[in-house]
Amino acid sequence: MTRPSAPGPPGETVAALGEFALIDRVVARAGVARATEVGPGDDAAVVRTPDGRVVATTDVLVEGRHFRRDWSTGLDVGHKAAAANLADVAAMGAVPTALLVGLACPGDTPTAWLEAVADGLAAEAGPLGAAVVGGDTVASAPDSGAVVLSVTALGDLGGRRPVLRSGASPGDVLALAGRLGWSACGLAVLRRGFSSPLAAVRAHRRPEPPYAAGPAAADAGATAMCDVSDGLLSDAGHLADASGVVVDVDAAALAAATLEPPGPLQQVGAALGVDPLRWVLTGGEDHALLATFPADATLPPGWSVIGAVRAADGDPGVRVDGRPAAEVAAGLGAGGTGHAHFG
Repeated sequence: MTRPSAPGPPGETVAALGEFALIDRVVARAGVARATEVGPGDDAAVVRTPDGRVVATTDVLVEGRHFRRDWSTGLDVGHKAAAANLADVAAMGAVPTALLVGLACPGDTPTAWLEAVADGLAAEAGPLGAAVVGGDTVASAPDSGAVVLSVTALGDLGGRRPVLRSGASPGDVLALAGRLGWSACGLAVLRRGFSSPLAAVRAHRRPEPPYAAGPAAADAGATAMCDVSDGLLSDAGHLADASGVVVDVDAAALAAATLEPPGPLQQVGAALGVDPLRWVLTGGEDHALLATFPADATLPPGWSVIGAVRAADGDPGVRVDGRPAAEVAAGLGAGGTGHAHFG
């Protein structure tokens, strides 16, 4: 990863700097992707694909919905924007290779803040061998005043088959890698005007997806997999629908995997009168990985069994200890089964 260039002068804005000078600043912070043959500077980048197939995914972060500048630094936002996409690549069983970034922002956006976003993108992608290889910038609508980041991530399967949501079969076990509920807990803290416990707040600002767990799961024979971005119940529902099965979460096993040993979730939950299992089941933006494996598979390190896959005797869906997911969520006061992008 390249060393970040010196920031622009204090008070400098995007409008004062100009589009092409801004691009030069961002490119100077982009880092280097191992798979890049032609990087930023031409009409398009050229990224090597040793596998012959390209995994591609796009995610959009909108100021006011996915981040707030008074809660998160530009560095935080860069980390978060990269993580949301890199986790999707890992969920296919692939290794990230490159990022493309589209940016819309008001003209009075400080260049120092955007430079920090670029540093965050590079810092999150760099350890994986990926980097920003191109993108575009544009002024956002004058009446919105919001920053919008659209990030596309590319990945390489390395000879593996892609692990889809549609491969789960009755008799498989359901397993989790990564943490759940931390981002939602941190968001609850921030919404009440506090900034501690820092571990929970940091989890909301900078999620920590278990990137290596995706390819490892593919190598271990995972039958289905997805990134948990919208909440466990919601994303398990996508997997269940795609596979035509019932996914039954074992609440005790889930609690053992996510709430032991006790930590910030219990601390904040006790202070706010919230069952931390609510955040674990319905909170979004942790970007853990959820997968199904044959019952006799040896799970890779970092994966924990949290349930089972059963045949659907009616509609496919999610259960928690045999109870419908919506019923469980309502009992926890969650008001739904996951993070909502609209509404």
